Amino acid sequence: MTRIMLHCGACGLLWALCATIGSGQDVASLLIRIKAVGKEGVGNVEASKAWKELVAKGPGVMPDVLAGMDDANPVAVNWLRAAVEAIQDKAAQTGQKIPAEKIDAFLKDTRHNGRARRLAYECLVRLDPKTPDRLLPKMLDDPSSEIRRDAVAVKLKDGKDSKFDSTDTQKKYFHDLLNHARDRDQVNAISAELKKLKVEIDLTTHFGFVTRWLLIGPFDNVKGVGFHNAYPPEKGFDLKSEFLGKADAQVRWKEHATEKPLGMIDLNEAVGKLKGAVVYAYAAVASESERAVELRAGSNNAVRMWLNGKEVYFREEYHHGMEMDQHVGKGVLKKGRNEILIKVCQNEQTDSWAQLWSFQLRVCDALGAATPVTNMTEKVK
Repeated sequence: MTRIMLHCGACGLLWALCATIGSGQDVASLLIRIKAVGKEGVGNVEASKAWKELVAKGPGVMPDVLAGMDDANPVAVNWLRAAVEAIQDKAAQTGQKIPAEKIDAFLKDTRHNGRARRLAYECLVRLDPKTPDRLLPKMLDDPSSEIRRDAVAVKLKDGKDSKFDSTDTQKKYFHDLLNHARDRDQVNAISAELKKLKVEIDLTTHFGFVTRWLLIGPFDNVKGVGFHNAYPPEKGFDLKSEFLGKADAQVRWKEHATEKPLGMIDLNEAVGKLKGAVVYAYAAVASESERAVELRAGSNNAVRMWLNGKEVYFREEYHHGMEMDQHVGKGVLKKGRNEILIKVCQNEQTDSWAQLWSFQLRVCDALGAATPVTNMTEKVK
């Protein structure tokens, strides 16, 4: 009898184990079907069915759904986010328990996707309004830009509301906070607080804008031919080279340094108020180590960007407005010397609002912190 009971107990454990494995495989299958969704409705029917089945499984699958966002495309991320929110809404209505500890552990694992971790944070805030007080003070260096932004916002508010024991303490508080901030509006807000304390922040340097360049041009861009035409500067840099430019005029590299805010280069001033023209800007920067970086540019004009001879970004659109960081190219800095090239194309529109011809460019990490580099751009003798 004892052996039979043990046998039955073993069967029960085996059945439970199989059920757990089966359930896990089922969830994985549903996630695969949802993540197969694409743009313009591709896979919507299958994703919709899988989404309903996933939501029906309840709060226990929330950590799995969050993890599913790690490698999901933007469309699938929206589906998975909606699933997490729907599960939590239903749990709140029915009194089901949310696996808060597992969600908390997911949030603290910085290997996960930033969007998924931010959603995990939102889930925890819904469960406990004191979550920001518990977590955000430790998240000023978080690799998720959204979570870091929340942490900086709380610290900034606290700083504005606090009474410091001395001006030096107050300065240090905001200086330290500035080192954590990445978003322009928050950097500006912190800089404003420091300015009240008679401390001026060089935002051009803080953001990592390149201010010293070599320029060459103009080359022809009548009817937009210049954007796709690979002129000689794209084929290699030689300071002593001279080329035939627009209207067969000889063009050569010339130095240009800017003192305008945030590294702005006004090509109308530097080269001339031209239409249907292309100008290249070149800079050499030295890095003490190999590191992943982003070249972030702002321009009203069509642009292409290269890092060490490899094209990292292009956009052929004119007079669409200019914002800091609107064009982002991703690459890797080598240890030592690196070459940056940007091509800025002006079209032939005569409207008053279509006369701007300018750019700014900075070197930073994925969160927007300036990458420490030394400008070693050659001087024209």
